[in-house]
Amino acid sequence: MSNVEERLKSIIRDIPDFPQPGIVFKDITPILKDQGLCNAVVDEFVERLQGQEIDVIAGVESRGFLFGMMLANKLNIPFVPIRKQGKLPFKTISESYKLEYGQATIEVHEDAFPAGSKVLIHDDLLATGGTVVAASKLIEKLGGQVMGYAFIISLDFLHSGGRLTRFSENIISLAGYQE
Repeated sequence: MSNVEERLKSIIRDIPDFPQPGIVFKDITPILKDQGLCNAVVDEFVERLQGQEIDVIAGVESRGFLFGMMLANKLNIPFVPIRKQGKLPFKTISESYKLEYGQATIEVHEDAFPAGSKVLIHDDLLATGGTVVAASKLIEKLGGQVMGYAFIISLDFLHSGGRLTRFSENIISLAGYQE
């Protein structure tokens, strides 16, 4: 276990029965109070992405915006928000998917990046993978290539990484949970 993983696991809160009974929510907000840990998270992503060609970071609403934007700035590349349906002001394309506890639709601006762009998708957590699979489909619809994924947390006991490998086998998680 890396130092960053230890620090993350010591500060991430479990919130039982949120947003509904039976779900244990991994709360990353305590990380945001620790500027040093925030910097360490971004630095760890940068280190693990060394040598990879990435043109754009796409962050998934809403917690994927927090570190996704910081990472894009550190790498000196554009950041693209992938948002819930109806939240983006310009022309969008959309993709619907099933959540662990319902259904949702996400969107991206149709001019988010040039065709052929190499895109890293960032979100705070990988659970069942539905959201990032939908995000991956959006990237491909715009002619982008999914170069990989960067998560702060992965719920490894759900074995969702396999859903992502058809887009990219480059899956980074800083704190994996076995249960």
